[in-house]
Amino acid sequence: MESDVFLEQFIPDHVFVYILKGGFHCYDGSRSHVLRHGDYALFRKNHLIKYVREKGSAGAEFMRLCVFEGTEFIRLCLEETFLKTFQEKHQTEFVKFKPQDSFIKLKKNKLIPDFIRSLHLIYHQGEIDEAFTDVKQEELLIILLQQQPELAGILFDFGKPEKINIEEFMLRNYRFNIGVEQFAYLTGRSLSAFKRDFNAIFNETPSRWLVQKRLQEAYFLLNEKHKKPSDIYLELGFETFSHFSFAFKKQFGLTPTDLTEQKHNIPS
Repeated sequence: MESDVFLEQFIPDHVFVYILKGGFHCYDGSRSHVLRHGDYALFRKNHLIKYVREKGSAGAEFMRLCVFEGTEFIRLCLEETFLKTFQEKHQTEFVKFKPQDSFIKLKKNKLIPDFIRSLHLIYHQGEIDEAFTDVKQEELLIILLQQQPELAGILFDFGKPEKINIEEFMLRNYRFNIGVEQFAYLTGRSLSAFKRDFNAIFNETPSRWLVQKRLQEAYFLLNEKHKKPSDIYLELGFETFSHFSFAFKKQFGLTPTDLTEQKHNIPS
C-alpha cells in the first residue's frame, strides 16, 4: 500500500472514519480537531476539510483501510443513493439538524469496535461482494442512529447547500484549494450569481482575490511567524511549490525562500 498524503478535500458524501492506530489532525476552515486511537467521526457532505487521504487502498470503494505515517484508519463512504434506500426501507423520521462543524465526533458506542473488527477482517479476503457492502453499511447506520437519532437530520437531508453569506464563507475557507465552481455551489449559488455577488462584495474576481489573499497570508507567516515556505504552500491552497514561488515573486519581487533567507541574515 502506498503512503498517504495530507490534502484538503471537498466532501461530496458523508464519510465515517474510525481511527485504528495513531491519530491525525483535521482542519475545517475555522478550527482544528484531533482524532486519536479509538475515536470515530462523521465527515459531513458538502463541506471542506483538510485531513489525511490515501494514495493506495484496499477493499471496495465505499470502505477503505488507510495508512499514513503510523496512523491507520477505516473510512466508509455513505453515498446518497444508499441513504435514500435505507430511509425508504426503515421509514426513518427526522428533523433537519444543521450544525456548523464540518465533522461530528461521535459518541462512544460499545457496538462500534466489534463492527470495525468485522470490517478489518474482510481486507484479507480479496474482492468484496456488493451485496455484502450494502449489509455492512446498513449495520453501521442502525448502530449510529440507535445511539444518536439526531444524526438522521444530517444523513437524510438530501437538499443542496442553501444560500449563505459569501464574505463570511470565503474569509473562512480561502485556504482550500478547490475550484470557483465548488465555492459557488457551497454558497448556494450558480457560478454566474456567485461571481456577480462576489464582485459586489470584494470588488474583484474570485480567482484573483483567492491568489491575493493566500499570498498576503503567506507573507505574514514567513515574515512575522518565521514559517518555512515548504511548510505553508499546501496549507494555503497552492497546488505546487513552484506555483507558489512564482506567484509570490510576481507579487512581492522576491521568492518565499529569498524572503526567509533575508530575514535570517538581518543582524541582531
